[in-house]
Amino acid sequence: MSIRFTAKARRGLVALTVAAGLAFGVAGCGGSDGDKKPQGSASASRGSGSGPSAQEGQSDEPLAELRGPDGLVLKITSAKRDTGGFVTVNGELKNDGGQTAVLSSQLTGNETEIMKNGQSFGGATLVDSQGKKRYYVLRDTDGRPLTTTGVQDVKAGATVAVFMQFPAPPANTTEVSFQLPTFSSGTIQISG
Repeated sequence: MSIRFTAKARRGLVALTVAAGLAFGVAGCGGSDGDKKPQGSASASRGSGSGPSAQEGQSDEPLAELRGPDGLVLKITSAKRDTGGFVTVNGELKNDGGQTAVLSSQLTGNETEIMKNGQSFGGATLVDSQGKKRYYVLRDTDGRPLTTTGVQDVKAGATVAVFMQFPAPPANTTEVSFQLPTFSSGTIQISG
């Protein structure tokens, strides 16, 4: 099956695998005791993961901060253009509310191909107002969205690292609107 993947799809799957591994495996690498503290530590170290933004020459300030339901806040930390012809948007989804927030199925979008693969951020889009185009999340050859998947809820005070990959707008387009169902939209700058 992997023989048929394009180079772009392989890179996306690698990014997806890395993100999933970090999301699910980092906590086990932390401490030796079995309490919840390593997860908090992992979230804290992931939360200070604006390191990549600093490496890209940006400040610790997010590119955009989008408010969603139930105290959810999505901070876009980077939007980087890759030479493979896509843009990877990274962010942190934080629950500022007092209760566990269950993520809406609307985040997955309404395309049958994406919906059959479970909860994701497949409903996200980039809008290039100048070029009058909307860019949807990329999919691999099996129709799986190249985004963070499997996040059903976010506990109060917790932060989850997320990513989404899109086809790259033309090189002269550096500013786009990022949209995610149930969240406010925001303008972000594409680097690279």
